[in-house]
Amino acid sequence: MTRTLATTATVAAILVAIAGQPASAQTTAAPADVQGGTYQVEPSHTQVGFSLLHFGFTNYSGVFSNVSGTLTLDPKTPSASTLNVIIPIASVQTTSAKLDEELKGAQWFDAAQFANATFTSTKVTVTGKGRATVSGTLSLHGVTRPETLQVRFIGAGVNPLDKKYTVGFEATGTIKRSDFGVKMYVPYVGDAVELRIAGAFERQD
Repeated sequence: MTRTLATTATVAAILVAIAGQPASAQTTAAPADVQGGTYQVEPSHTQVGFSLLHFGFTNYSGVFSNVSGTLTLDPKTPSASTLNVIIPIASVQTTSAKLDEELKGAQWFDAAQFANATFTSTKVTVTGKGRATVSGTLSLHGVTRPETLQVRFIGAGVNPLDKKYTVGFEATGTIKRSDFGVKMYVPYVGDAVELRIAGAFERQD
């Protein structure tokens, strides 16, 4: 009981501290106001989600986590920004533990041989306020191909919990898994894979 009260008091104190600071002082939705510099992926709040059609019945989803990488951000010249991310294949997770192990296996992603997927940007094209097309190369399952992400700026500011300046984006895209040699059950299990990425990056001093 004492521990529960202490935990509740701690959570309440954090919420009060956050609420006591104006949101406008913490975050900005204006891309031009974001601090430029070098950022690193904040893995706890970065997720690479994927979804594909399962036997024509449902869109089945999963997620990769523990992402790492760097972002060099230039708000004044966004086209000069660069991105490099590394996604550990063994982090794949769905709602089925059995399927998770299958996806790591040789018939699917073969995490033992191809431990990581990587995306490295080659071009950033601004398409609107807070929006850009990021072209780059995706390496997956031993194959490297050009792919494109549509990126939307979410917000930036000092994280009230860890006091680190953080910037966040959402990215979407579609890839064909067969292009990377992951052909198990195609076409019964969809070839087109929809990606939705929540990316959080912390500025390095």
